[in-house]
Amino acid sequence: MIYNRLKRFSLSTLVIAACLLLSSCGSDSSDAKKQLKAKADLQGAVIGVQLGTTSDGLATELEKKGDGTKVERYNKGADAIQALLQGKIDCMVTDEAPAKAFQRVNPSLRILPETFDASSFAICVAKDHAELQQSINHAIRILKENGVIDSIVNRHLERGIAVAYTPKASDVKKNVPEALKKLGLKKSLRFATNATFEPFEYYQDGKIVGIDVDVANAIGDVMGVDVEILDMEFDAIITSVQAGKADAGIAGITVTPEREKNIGFTDSYADVRQVIMVNSENAEVAGAQHGFLDKFKSCFIDDNRYEYLLQGLGNTLIITFFAIILSVILGTLIAIIRARHERHGGWRIPNMFCQLYLTIMRGTPTMVQLLIIYYVVFASADVNKILVAVIAFGLNSAAYIAEVIRSGIMSVDEGQMEAGRSLGLSYGKTMRLIILPQAFKNVLPAMGNELITLLKETSISGYIGLVDLTKGSDIIRSITYEAMMPLGVVACLYLIIVLGLNAGVRKLEKRLRKSER
Repeated sequence: MIYNRLKRFSLSTLVIAACLLLSSCGSDSSDAKKQLKAKADLQGAVIGVQLGTTSDGLATELEKKGDGTKVERYNKGADAIQALLQGKIDCMVTDEAPAKAFQRVNPSLRILPETFDASSFAICVAKDHAELQQSINHAIRILKENGVIDSIVNRHLERGIAVAYTPKASDVKKNVPEALKKLGLKKSLRFATNATFEPFEYYQDGKIVGIDVDVANAIGDVMGVDVEILDMEFDAIITSVQAGKADAGIAGITVTPEREKNIGFTDSYADVRQVIMVNSENAEVAGAQHGFLDKFKSCFIDDNRYEYLLQGLGNTLIITFFAIILSVILGTLIAIIRARHERHGGWRIPNMFCQLYLTIMRGTPTMVQLLIIYYVVFASADVNKILVAVIAFGLNSAAYIAEVIRSGIMSVDEGQMEAGRSLGLSYGKTMRLIILPQAFKNVLPAMGNELITLLKETSISGYIGLVDLTKGSDIIRSITYEAMMPLGVVACLYLIIVLGLNAGVRKLEKRLRKSER
């Protein structure tokens, strides 16, 4: 017995060590497939962009010309940079300021001198919030006239000051509830952003900082309202503003005709140029690599970045725990209804609703269900994101748990129910005291597999701006532009949790087998 435990522990340790080794061995750079020196060289090139950005739209226009140009879209700029360093794409198109931030961390990167395109950043608001749009425009005009916005931009870009503007809450008279209601606000002015776009918005010491954050705080001071910054995926910002999850979006958003069809925009607050970034031809610079300890320190020790993973781990465990409870309770009820109908033909209407529920939940992706629940079902409600995730994952998993438990109930001989009823027990007591205990014993391994699947599915919680374990690694990647180390550690953490769940299920199985003797 001791030998078997040591064997399992050794195997787990080897797997975890292999993941850590792989995380430290990723290639930082390689020669690009196509050498680019000017905008004209983009014909036939593979261009990397961040999904949903203006760069994405402009690069797509080049792709449509049919000259062999291909666009690779990434959820985060850090992912595109990693692909560029590894030679998976020929270049990346992005705004100049974040390009310089990428370059500071990766000296092998080079910005071509030619401008790809010029644009302006504005704040997006819902089309039916004209009063709020006018108030923000008024604030922007005042901040421009006073030179505050220029000061914020210059201090960030030229001197690299992370926090250029401090709200002067004590000097500003806050709006009364009636004024907030008139602006369509609840308690504060909520700005949606995507904190992976240094120097406009990014994480530092556990807080979201940057040009856009400072501009948002300055606008809040002029308007006399508190400001709240909400971090989410870039392509979810406009949706969040439309759904009322945020009052406005500020994330280096360029005004385009396509976006104006769905959302309103304020006056611009910053003029920017888009550039082309390539990997350096200097092999000596490009080949420079940091060791394992340097990468580990940069990803987890510097600025206490491990706290992002700890926060994400805590949220992941909370979501998983309560989602499991919800899925087991709801799944058991559905299983009882379905089993009763199949054996005795009753409960037709409840069975029809159960079948419809199972069809929908099993026939649509979990991520789509999560987004619908957050942006549609709870569109007008200010609900805690953890609660939304628990409901979404619990409802999804319940559909699979229900079928697992139903098969367990059907595997129990029907005579067991008849025996219980003959002893004077009601249907509910017979099911609870006799049938379900036997059914759970029969399906315990399958339920264990489903619970493990539920745990891993929580990794998509970041799509609603919730910091789970995977989102924590994304934040670290957006700061360090190092992909393999945080992803490898996250993979190891998931593996450890899964191994713990497996051990718990096996121990429960052994205990149940002993109770049968």
